[in-house]
Amino acid sequence: MKKRLVIVGGVAGGAACATRARRLSEDTEIIVFDRGPYISFANCGLPYRIGEVVGHEDDLILATPELFKDLFNIDVRVNSLVRSIDRGRREIEVENTSTGQTYRQPYEALVLSTGSKPILPNLKGINLPGIFTLRDIPDMRRIIEWVKKRFLENVAIVGGGYIGLEMAENLKKLGAQVTIIEMEEHLMPVLDPEMAAFVQEHLEAQGITLYLGSRVCGFEPLPKDKISVNTKSGTSVSADLVVLSMGVRPEVALAQKAGLDIGELGGILVDDHMRTSDVHIWAVGDAVQVKDFIFGVQRLVPLAGLANKQGRIAAEAILGRGPSSPEFRGAQATAVCGVLGLTVAMTGATEKFIRKLGPENEFSDYEKIYLHPPSHPLYYPETAPIHIKLVFSTQDGRILGAQAVGQSGVEKRIDVISTLIQKNGTIFDLEEAELCYSPQYSTPKDPINLAGMAAGNVFKGYFSVVHWENLEKSDAVILDVRHPDAFAQGHVNGAVNIFLNKLLRERFPELPKEREIWVYCIEGERSYYATRILQHHGYKAKNISGGYWMYQAFKRVNKVA
Repeated sequence: MKKRLVIVGGVAGGAACATRARRLSEDTEIIVFDRGPYISFANCGLPYRIGEVVGHEDDLILATPELFKDLFNIDVRVNSLVRSIDRGRREIEVENTSTGQTYRQPYEALVLSTGSKPILPNLKGINLPGIFTLRDIPDMRRIIEWVKKRFLENVAIVGGGYIGLEMAENLKKLGAQVTIIEMEEHLMPVLDPEMAAFVQEHLEAQGITLYLGSRVCGFEPLPKDKISVNTKSGTSVSADLVVLSMGVRPEVALAQKAGLDIGELGGILVDDHMRTSDVHIWAVGDAVQVKDFIFGVQRLVPLAGLANKQGRIAAEAILGRGPSSPEFRGAQATAVCGVLGLTVAMTGATEKFIRKLGPENEFSDYEKIYLHPPSHPLYYPETAPIHIKLVFSTQDGRILGAQAVGQSGVEKRIDVISTLIQKNGTIFDLEEAELCYSPQYSTPKDPINLAGMAAGNVFKGYFSVVHWENLEKSDAVILDVRHPDAFAQGHVNGAVNIFLNKLLRERFPELPKEREIWVYCIEGERSYYATRILQHHGYKAKNISGGYWMYQAFKRVNKVA
């Protein structure tokens, strides 16, 4: 009898597992069940169809059941809801939701790719017409139909994460006034707050209204099909359309009912081969907990790229013929989001993630640097700064994580750092990385190199960095080395202004040697030069990493006075 592989869920991880399994074995019977009407669709593209960036719905359909059958000889059954798993008999119970028929399907190996579901708190009025979540093509259709039937003047988006920002961009393109309501104190909760401040500044400049630190407590109907979104602070937002983007949680009901082990974070527990607590069942994608690549702790990382990789690993574990099947190395949470011309990307650990792990973790001794290099030379048109935060171990210089925000070249730099993290790379690897250079794309010292150089200087003790969040605890002299005109336009309270050129020539003797001197410029480079000069002359000088740009970012998130 043929080996029979049954897969529950056909998006990302499930589809990748099925097609990889076929390439590994022509003899295995492969059956994929999906409760929806579509198989293998581009759920990450849904907001862009709503915003009419993607021209046709069919463009989001990556494959059809007919294609799976004709090309891969895989039996795909849509509108098929798997209701239960009989682990003893190795059977699943399936309901055909089109006909109501229920039947049992045996398996030798079972893969669960059940994904995640939107978080929907029990709030008054949450089921009112005009309130939507976005998970699949039917959800997308309902939003498009609602938009087409009415004049879209005001839109409220509850949640300022990836989907929330992508929906904000696409609904604004349709001409709506967009308001984002986020319960956390900053947008993009996956970022560190001061890096999210650059996103906040950009969205406000684009006319997006933001309510941060605002928890929604309910919804009420208003005349003319409008909806009132009410917050605990007493603020109400009137909208023609409400999109709930409050995060997702693993879809584990089927696994729980079958008695599979579920982790503390709510995801299915799997080993490095994606095998569950049942030796005949594997699980992949958003539904599972995975280990963090750097710290080894359990995490939930609902990203399509990881789901695809996990699907391939599960197929190898089930059907691979090599001496050993590949293992899932762990998640770095590498991700990117574009919103209204701004790109936000990250990889590895954030500072708040490291702090949450506590002083017992392996990399609790860390340092961070901020820099704002241009995406390409200043003389070349359309250059713009890339705001970068790099976190690294003070023990060995290992790269722990990076975040970047800018208009161009952002994702390229984060991809390079992500690759080095996979190889346990250090800040010195960043310094020495050989990267493409041409004025259209980069500078001779790429922003990646500059990040490595700055971090390397700190690691080697060539100079010390301090950070704006520690300003109130210090009695240091704050030295602003920008031009007096820039100083006049805005500066830190109590700062002394000595333009760097003057500092070089004549004025540093005015500064006290008995106190620390914290130096800043607009972005950190010229203050570094000043810091080195002062150190060579016996002063206790330290560079405030990231300069005045980071001061403004920290101030925006209320970390400095």
